[in-house]
Order: sequence, then structure tokens, then C-alpha cells
Amino acid sequence: MKTFEEVLAGHKSGTFDARDTLRLAVFVPVDQLHRLDLARNQNVEHKHLEWTKENILEQLRKDVAFGFEKALDRRGISAALMFEVVRMWNQILEDGLQDWSDNNYAQYGLPLFKATAIKYGFPDEIEGYDGNEARFSENGTWDD
Repeated sequence: MKTFEEVLAGHKSGTFDARDTLRLAVFVPVDQLHRLDLARNQNVEHKHLEWTKENILEQLRKDVAFGFEKALDRRGISAALMFEVVRMWNQILEDGLQDWSDNNYAQYGLPLFKATAIKYGFPDEIEGYDGNEARFSENGTWDD
């Protein structure tokens, strides 16, 4: 797993709404938020979580569940943003999914959400499918 310092030194948001950075900020002390270009929020009460694998995995579990929800609802923008958030956590954890290509974005990111869920024992919302199936596409039907 990357260290807190490695992550802060190299972080660049992969989303247009800074969704990934805001989730990462949960682990950053208020006096360090400026390193994420969040200095304007330093007057806000902010309690951060300890930088541990367990805490990061708990956040990842929530983000994978939210990613599944958005993908299965075919919410393109939200699913794409959650794809980037889950990729960020996988890059931080360095447990084998850190090199997931942004070109491997089938069916609203379902293959990444599924691979991450399986890797960490999270609920697999598409059990029995790999996430690439046409049934999950914009024009697919659940009966495909």
C-alpha cells in the first residue's frame, strides 16, 4: 500500500468534480488539505480518519457499492466518476488491481466494480456475470 506521503505528493484528480479528491480528503488532516488544493476548506470542522488499510478498505467498500448502484441504473456520468474513484483506491492499495486501464471501461465500469468486489470480498451485485455483457449496456435489457 502506498504511504500517505506518496499519495499526497502524487495525487491529481481524475474527475471533473474532484469526487476522488474529496473522498481522499477524509484521510487528510485539516492542516494538510492545502496539498489537495482544498485550502479554502480549512475553516470547516474536519475530522480525518487514520491512514490505515482497514479504513481505506471500508471507504472502498462503500464506493464500490455506490459504483454498482450507478452502473446498474445506467447513470453514465455518476458511474464514470465512481470508476475513477475505485481506480484511485486500487492504485493506493496496490493489491493487484492498481494497473486497471481507463480503456477497460465496459458497461458503466461494471468489470472494475466486480473485480474489486471479488478481490476484497465485498458484495458482488452482478454475481454470475462479468460485467461486459450486452444486458448491462445502454440499450440492453435485463433479459439478454
